[in-house]
Amino acid sequence: MTMIIKKPSSNDTHYNAIDLFAGIGGIRIGFENAFNKSISFKMSSEIDKNAQITYKKNFNDTPHGDITKIKEEDIPSHDILLAGFPCQAFSVAGYRKGFEDTRGTLFFDVARIAKFHKPSILFLENVKGFVGHDNGNTFKTVIKTLKDLGYSIAHKVLNTMEYSNIPQNRERIYIVAFKDKLAFANFEFPQKIKLENSITDCLEKKIEKKFYYNDKPLYEKIKNDVTDKKSIYQWRRQYVRENKSSVCPTLTANMGTGGHNVPIIRDEVGIRKITPRECANFQGFPKDYIIPENDIATSHLYKQFGNSVTVGVVERIALKIYEALGNS
Repeated sequence: MTMIIKKPSSNDTHYNAIDLFAGIGGIRIGFENAFNKSISFKMSSEIDKNAQITYKKNFNDTPHGDITKIKEEDIPSHDILLAGFPCQAFSVAGYRKGFEDTRGTLFFDVARIAKFHKPSILFLENVKGFVGHDNGNTFKTVIKTLKDLGYSIAHKVLNTMEYSNIPQNRERIYIVAFKDKLAFANFEFPQKIKLENSITDCLEKKIEKKFYYNDKPLYEKIKNDVTDKKSIYQWRRQYVRENKSSVCPTLTANMGTGGHNVPIIRDEVGIRKITPRECANFQGFPKDYIIPENDIATSHLYKQFGNSVTVGVVERIALKIYEALGNS
């Protein structure tokens, strides 16, 4: 499910980028779409072996592994650093030292690479709760660290269903750091857009039998509760909860563990889990995105899309970054 966005000319300034904590490449796709042919990826890093398989299938690029083991001088020079880094507590009390306080966390690796290479743009993404994590100290330390490295910072929590015309309730914090103060002054986050796509727009027509509960013990427990074909439900181990907002609930990284976290629907055939391809649709991945279902367990595919970003949101922010750089 893609949006119509005015693309830059391929004759414009060219940018080199690296993709850290790359997952399955959602942030990369967003930037490639927004920058058109004006961006090249010089390096990627992702520690999860299954995510590496999916990433390579789509970009012909096997990500390097553990970023903590890669020296900053061994990383190619780049203009743009992308990182959907994990949320971690910082162990040093006080939260006054910025860069030093981040040691032992994965954000420290973003910071040390930025300190060495001084890219023009840092694009960071995290869960909404990151803002208030550890009473806000974690977020404050990240912002202080980036400012101490000479960056001007913009950040905002955006919801997928409000900024990408994709019917998923997904709030994430996006942080954009600029080296150039004029580019920063020219930047603004995208405005909200009307949600016109519905849940059914993200569902597939032909579904394998393995995704249905019809002949499984759980069916008897949920058949009287999962009734509306236009709604999405969630099985919470002991009960069924209907999502009444007419959008998909937040896809999570633990969807692949136990099955109870995977959203479920009723269709013409029966009651079933949404498929990995449908998860990709709810995250705005392109139709031609390769899902290696024969190489990776379905549980890992669910985890990958639950861990990923909504491509359309990233694309809209990336286009605003591109415009800000051009105007500077």
